[in-house]
Parts: sequence; structure tokens; C-alpha cells
Amino acid sequence: MNKDNAYYIKFSWEVVLYPLLFLLAIWAVFWWETNHAQNFNEWGVFPREFFGLWGILFSPFIHSGLEHLYHNSAPLVVLSAALFYFYKPISWQVILVGFLGSGLLLWLIGRPSYHIGASGMIYFLFGFLFFKGLFSRYFRLIALSLAVVFLYGSLVWGIFPTQENVSWEGHLSGLLVGLLMALVYRKFTITSVYDKYKKPILKDSPDDPFLQQFDEDGNFIDAKDLEEDTTVNTTENDIDIAYHFTKKKSK
Repeated sequence: MNKDNAYYIKFSWEVVLYPLLFLLAIWAVFWWETNHAQNFNEWGVFPREFFGLWGILFSPFIHSGLEHLYHNSAPLVVLSAALFYFYKPISWQVILVGFLGSGLLLWLIGRPSYHIGASGMIYFLFGFLFFKGLFSRYFRLIALSLAVVFLYGSLVWGIFPTQENVSWEGHLSGLLVGLLMALVYRKFTITSVYDKYKKPILKDSPDDPFLQQFDEDGNFIDAKDLEEDTTVNTTENDIDIAYHFTKKKSK
């Protein structure tokens, strides 16, 4: 794990506050439409028309009815909260690129009609969280991917043109941009404060103090044989010493 790209996951107020602000924004727009008898559908994305570019900024906040708004509310809060919790350092970069990128791709490939709703962002968040977890090969993020699939795996069917009044192009655009962002940030990973308690795997190294207690055949070496060798080798020339023996004088 590259410590320079690792983020220690922890709970913070952003995890709850920002998703709730997103939710409040889309409900506030719907409340204004309902109570002032207005229709903002013309502010949605209209593909390949210059005036339709404004929809990239405004369409995620506009919904066709209460059912449409209701179905988008829970996934938006859950998936954005997961993003802020697991990927806090890059969360806003991811959201900004997903917000603009999915809308622009929809403008390029969509049918000539007004496309509205936050479903494009939901599919973007779904795609990013799912693919990022798989690319990371980190068990906590893989578990997050599985949880996302368990909760919202049925979203996959929304990328196919099964219903005439559903913007499957918006869903597909969000999913593709989510995949792209997962590739861009594939080297960013997370860690937990509990990871430091994991014991490293003992490697078969000759410098390992434990392995030095055994010989080449795997037999245990006696402790006295493990004492450091204090013999000092020298390269100095040997000195010849001559001994002369004399007979001891008798008294």
C-alpha cells in the first residue's frame, strides 16, 4: 500500500451534511415548482442543441413528479454518503467531474428530448464506488462494492432502452463516467487504524534473527554456538622469534 495515496477512513460531519444538502436541494426545487405552478423541464439537457447545454448544470435538480423524486432520493443520499466516508480527500473532485461529465456525455448521445433528474448522478456514484472497489483489491473497498451491488444492483437494467419515458442514455452516461473516474483514481486507496495491528508475514530471509537459530538442515543450533566470533584477523606479517635454551646452573 502506498502511504502517500492512502487515506485513513474515519467518520466526519461531511458524511451526513453534504448528502442531506443534496437531498434538500432537489426537494426544494420540486417544492417551488409545485407551490408556484411552474415547470422547469425546459431547463433539462436537450442533446446536441446549444440551449440544451444549460441542462448539464440544472437537470439533476429537476424531477417530473413525486414518484420520480422519491425513487432518486434514497440512492442519492446513501451513495454520496459512502463517497464522502471512504473517499473524502477526492470526493469533491469526483463529484464535480461526474456532475459535468455525465451531463456532457448525455448531451452528446441522448435522444432529442428534455432529460431531467438526478439519476445520472446516482448511476455515476454507483459506477465509481463499484469499479473503484474492484480495482483497489483492498478488502474493505471490495466489501463496499458488494454492498452497493446488493442495495442497488438492479440499477444495471436502467442503462437499457426498456422504457420510453426513462432516460436510459443519462443512466448509461453516468455509469460510463463513473467507470472512467474509477480508472483515474485507481491508485488511491484507504486504510484503517486497525490495519496497524496486522502482523507482517515472516519472510524467508537469511538475515532473519529467528531463522539464524537453525542450520542448513533445519536443526536447532545450541546457544553457545550462536555467540559472536571475537577472533580478529590481521594481515600483518608474522614475526619470527628465536628461542635459545641454556642448561640450568647447579649450586
